[in-house]
Amino acid sequence: MTERQEPIRVMVVDDHPMWRDAVARDLAESGFDVVATAGDGDQAVRRARAAAPDVLVLDLNLPGKPGVQVCKEVVGADPKLRVLVLSASGEHADVLEAVKSGATGYLLKSASTEELQDAVRRTAAGDPVFTPGLAGLVLGEYRRLASEPAPAAESGDPGAPRLTDRETEVLRLVAKGLSYKQIAERLVISHRTVQNHVQNTLGKLQLHNRVELVRYAIERGLDDA
Repeated sequence: MTERQEPIRVMVVDDHPMWRDAVARDLAESGFDVVATAGDGDQAVRRARAAAPDVLVLDLNLPGKPGVQVCKEVVGADPKLRVLVLSASGEHADVLEAVKSGATGYLLKSASTEELQDAVRRTAAGDPVFTPGLAGLVLGEYRRLASEPAPAAESGDPGAPRLTDRETEVLRLVAKGLSYKQIAERLVISHRTVQNHVQNTLGKLQLHNRVELVRYAIERGLDDA
């Protein structure tokens, strides 16, 4: 499997100029293409749409428009955009709110520069990235959501789209918490093929992100299959 040739396009959003500049500089010096920065929520949404980054490194505590709202809007406008939250808060409510809003990962600001660089690379590849200890929390929340009644639009529709056997297999492994890389290794297919199956499944089921996809799978018992 070949590595991507183009540098990963990154945008950094934080309301503290010194922190924002330092993160942007560290990422740029390590080979990332920092295409934009922003210091408040409204600016972040505008610039993200204009700059089209692969990964948005996003603080939650922003003036004007909170980070979770920024996340909802940018992911809603471009589902291919990955959001990595970089926050000082390790509060469980903040983590879960970010994930429900479409964030792919959540890293604390206490992370090292190397951890951040690795997290951005993995986020760009579509893998969920969480500060140690938070991944289990998020999977637990997936299961709690799955125990709640589904909205009418998602409930047993006899005309629901049919997934291929391979799409169902990938969905089952996503529901078990495996990363795209782990799924690719398990099924002996490329990382890109896994991403394509996930995107096709999202489109067929009219879902928007990994949270909704995992909820769908758990509701149907695929995580126990």
